[in-house]
Amino acid sequence: MPPCGVTPGRCAPRRVPPRPAPAAGAPLPAPAPAAPAAPAARRRARPPCRAEPSRAAPSRAAPGPALCIVVRRRGAKMAEKQKHDGRVKIGHYVLGDTLGVGTFGKVKIGEHQLTGHKVAVKILNRQKIRSLDVVGKIKREIQNLKLFRHPHIIKLYQVISTPTDFFMVMEYVSGGELFDYICKHGRVEEAEARRLFQQILSAVDYCHRHMVVHRDLKPENVLLDAHMNAKIADFGLSNMMSDGEFLRTSCGSPNYAAPEVISGRLYAGPEVDIWSCGVILYALLCGTLPFDDEHVPTLFKKIRGGVFYIPEYLNRSVATLLMHMLQVDPLKRATIKDIREHEWFKEELPSYLFPEDPSYDATVIDDDAVREVCEKFECTESEVMNSLYSGDPQDQLAVAYHLVIDNRRIMNQASEFYLASSPPTGSFMDDSTLHIPPGVKPHPERMPPLIADSPKARCPLDALNTTKPKPLTVKKAKWHLGIRSQSKPYDIMAEVYRAMKQLDFEWKVVNSYHLRVRRKNPVTGNYVKMSLQLYQVDNRSYLLDFKSIDDDVMEQRSGSSTPQRSCSAAGLHRPRLSIDAAAAAECQSLMGSLSGSFVGSIPSVTPRLGSHTMDFFEMCASLIMALAR
Repeated sequence: MPPCGVTPGRCAPRRVPPRPAPAAGAPLPAPAPAAPAAPAARRRARPPCRAEPSRAAPSRAAPGPALCIVVRRRGAKMAEKQKHDGRVKIGHYVLGDTLGVGTFGKVKIGEHQLTGHKVAVKILNRQKIRSLDVVGKIKREIQNLKLFRHPHIIKLYQVISTPTDFFMVMEYVSGGELFDYICKHGRVEEAEARRLFQQILSAVDYCHRHMVVHRDLKPENVLLDAHMNAKIADFGLSNMMSDGEFLRTSCGSPNYAAPEVISGRLYAGPEVDIWSCGVILYALLCGTLPFDDEHVPTLFKKIRGGVFYIPEYLNRSVATLLMHMLQVDPLKRATIKDIREHEWFKEELPSYLFPEDPSYDATVIDDDAVREVCEKFECTESEVMNSLYSGDPQDQLAVAYHLVIDNRRIMNQASEFYLASSPPTGSFMDDSTLHIPPGVKPHPERMPPLIADSPKARCPLDALNTTKPKPLTVKKAKWHLGIRSQSKPYDIMAEVYRAMKQLDFEWKVVNSYHLRVRRKNPVTGNYVKMSLQLYQVDNRSYLLDFKSIDDDVMEQRSGSSTPQRSCSAAGLHRPRLSIDAAAAAECQSLMGSLSGSFVGSIPSVTPRLGSHTMDFFEMCASLIMALAR
């Protein structure tokens, strides 16, 4: 008996009926004949979920504000049959059979009424997602998945909203689940397993670079198209990653869950997807699971131990990769970079999965991408620009912008994969993402160069449009004095106080958002003084302005030059969450001078001899560095 109780040759994952719903796009399995309960009970891989509701439920077929019965009047018998079938139409899609039950709702096959193109429609009940307290999570998932365009990720074409439900119109693939393929054919040849694993890892890397961790990767959530290409589906348990934040939720299937997940420990996110990818690779190569047991506590013990059977027929190179990916310690576990550099993985690696291009300019903003984000999020260009300038990788507008950029690159490199399964242009998929810059070799991790006189990429249907296209312009970068932030005013000032105390600065509070600060030069003994003031730039951004001031000016404006020590609690006036009326009025009066000097109202003072200017710059630099820590 091999270690961990794994018997070579056993069918891959086993499950307990009723079988959970396949992800979006999975085909409807044929009705199973009546069979004894014992053989069915031997199949188990994931916890049972609620049974599928009756497909002929009259309540689901009842007409509503956005739902109507489709009745084809080809005679009384045909009309009676269609009415009895109770087919439902939503938007341009006629819903058919239920493919399965997902994490938050059912998945039905749909057919576009005009083009006949098949889609998978995921139905999310508003009341249910509200009761599960996942409304914000679902909205964020929908916003990001609408922009996801990768040849090996199931595409979300459209979201239709009704008073009772959300309908997510997604790509439908006919090849079924990777799980079923392994159960039917057994282990996969090494070359084919490598090809599928390369596609899966490319899709996972795409998600991680856009701050999305799947958390439920398993063969059931990897679908196959007609050409045996892998596509990741079911992002119902996915989550957004944030710097400095860890997750604790134990989710997904036990057989594929990482040790830190089943133990309830904190985890960052990407490392649990790497573990699941290792389990999928093992299932591809061996036709079994590395960790399996009928008794869940025993299964967890095996996973935490990290000991699994390696068959003799496995290539030694891929065996080392598996052991690196299935490390119990997440700090020692392989990263995507480690996997990409492994000799077994690099063999016959298609260039479109991880394209390389050293020529890029990340400082130029793509106006077309900005406009597309504005259209999808119903926001202004200035809001998108502020999000990009903020440098916050978790900002939803910044994430959307980089997704649009990546969409064009990915499709340019793998158009044969993307267009093969996409619906006809102009039917029901937004073709705004099909504008591919000509002659630009994309890179998945960098923004492409944008040349001012480059012609705008056009869709073939643009030839039918007689409207003269608008000339492409490049926005100039905006320069600002000080530090910009989209945090709350209270949080910004709290960080300023923390940094000043750390640097042993002395300050005097003018108001909640205006400080006068000084620091003694240890060499010359002179005090270097400056003014810190927080301005509101727009409805989302704030600017912390640095201004050098002289002794005479400070005494004239404040009436006293005696500062308060940072260690004095009395000197720390806690700023409010919103700027008061007086501060807002002062902010608005000074907004016009943001592009110029902030010292226009201060009498000109002859700089004192010595290195006062350099001392001021050093003081600013030390404060900025302290704020950045």
